Amino acid sequence: MSKVLELFNLKGQAAVITGGAGLLGAGFCRALAEAGAAVAIADLDASAASRLADELTREGLQAIAIETDVTLPASTSQMVQRAWSAFGRLDILVNSAALDPKFDPQHSGAHLNAFEDYPLESWNQALNVNLTGIFLCCQAAVRPMLEQGRGVIINLCSTYGLVGPDQRIYQREGQPAQYKPVSYSVTKAGVLGLTRYLATYYAGKNIRVNALTPGGVYNQHEDEFVQAYSSRAVLGRMAQKNEMSGALLFLASEASSYMTGANLVVDGGWTAW
Repeated sequence: MSKVLELFNLKGQAAVITGGAGLLGAGFCRALAEAGAAVAIADLDASAASRLADELTREGLQAIAIETDVTLPASTSQMVQRAWSAFGRLDILVNSAALDPKFDPQHSGAHLNAFEDYPLESWNQALNVNLTGIFLCCQAAVRPMLEQGRGVIINLCSTYGLVGPDQRIYQREGQPAQYKPVSYSVTKAGVLGLTRYLATYYAGKNIRVNALTPGGVYNQHEDEFVQAYSSRAVLGRMAQKNEMSGALLFLASEASSYMTGANLVVDGGWTAW
């Protein structure tokens, strides 16, 4: 292996990935495991996490599943304790768990609400998962990282944390107006603030904290939406889910050793216009 490829080698390291059984999270787990890390797949969907862990294990990779509710301090603490018990260390935390109404069937009605009618319950729920959840996971994970004297945290942001949503791409002729909800943009913008805060707070502690900002990732969307979204991207298409894994591995590895408090944008040029 060449010296430059050695920088991406995670052998001997351990990672926790929240939302690890999700659209992007599953690919993140596989990428880190294939790079040599032992991975803890933390997800509210325990069955999906277990299936992925079994799949990776059958391939000779090291993985465990941990049922985790990122909104509960006791659950996030248990997540870190179980990973530590299994692997004896914790080097990488990837905060990928999030509510995105466009993808999450349980909350699919949220995008129908105009701002002036947006329910406080939906706002609070998004804050709890998308922002407080990352806060709690970071609090729990940073303790063993401080003991080790090193660690890497990667928080998943969104282009809608950088720029306002183009609400036109969600409209359908002859249908009620639809909107990307305010809670998603606000919580993802908050993720960037938390990332920068933690990066500077742990200055001198050898703990790096960065954000990864994906653009729209194809997930069986209807053709009309794909066309509308693609017309706004410089590359003219939505991302495939595996196109975020290389960037994630870069941030998790020594290849990005001089990066902290940064935001790596992988959006097909969406924010370049």
